[in-house]
Amino acid sequence: MSAPATGRGGTVPAATAAVSAPGRPLSSAVVVLSTVVAVISLGVGALLAVAGAAGYAAGAWVSPEPLSPGLIGAAMVGVAPGLLTLGRAGTWEEVRSLYLPLVVVMVGLSAVTLLNAGSLRVAVGGPLFLVLFSLGWVPVVGVLALASVGCLAAQYRGPAAGPSRTGPVPVPVPVPVPAWSRPLLAVLGSGWLGIGAGLLFLPGFWSAFVPWTVNRADAQGLGVWALSLGVGVLASLAEDDLGRSRPALRAVPAVAVACGLLLAVRAPDVAWGSGGAVSLLALLGGLLVTGATGQLLLARAAREEAGRAAPGKPRGAAGPGA
Repeated sequence: MSAPATGRGGTVPAATAAVSAPGRPLSSAVVVLSTVVAVISLGVGALLAVAGAAGYAAGAWVSPEPLSPGLIGAAMVGVAPGLLTLGRAGTWEEVRSLYLPLVVVMVGLSAVTLLNAGSLRVAVGGPLFLVLFSLGWVPVVGVLALASVGCLAAQYRGPAAGPSRTGPVPVPVPVPVPAWSRPLLAVLGSGWLGIGAGLLFLPGFWSAFVPWTVNRADAQGLGVWALSLGVGVLASLAEDDLGRSRPALRAVPAVAVACGLLLAVRAPDVAWGSGGAVSLLALLGGLLVTGATGQLLLARAAREEAGRAAPGKPRGAAGPGA
């Protein structure tokens, strides 16, 4: 346990001293890009998810079934609210567990689009709306991928510590990840990471484990999102501070709920008796429980800190028998 700090009024508890801990200033470019991606994700993701729920494959490439582009859209919708909250943070450490997965998604989707250019609607043809959607998807995803990497590089080129871009911002007392949950988080993150890597790099083999029909582009697109979820979970585990992982904790349960609703609507398309379906439900359930539990622990820590700072409980006051 850290020793208490001392000030003019005497001894100050460690909780008070912790609020002055510095961090790497958060770049405005990261906030702007995250907001742009969130707005685009809400619009495009809602289109893909609603079309998928209605039985239409509205993705940028040709898909054998509507479920794959629909799930990609649901994940986009789920992560958008978390991205919109990044502007409230004052330091890079508070947002990197969500921004790093964003970079994985944008770079990964751009690569998948280029590798499967022959499957794009603009190359294959089809309804005019989908052809135009595909035509716009290619440059938008490519530009956002380059911008996300550029903003990440600019973030690390900046000063390593000092005042945030919004001035002095109190840093909350760290809320460590509970010891009992660390092995579970490691398994959850590794599961998403392994499945994502398999679908992305070996789609011909791993697509057989997806409990609905997918082609190469679908498998790799789903793999990118699975890989990003694994990176996010493991990054939050490495932070070992639920406060720093707050944006990610907002995003993962929303992704789980959005994908779960789509799977429920399109339930007849899923081979529920397969191992792939059981694994998918377990992984989505893990995201939901992780986000909900993290939010509850943060709320409890906030109540405890408010209780310590409440009037009538002076800081550093001696108790009976002192």
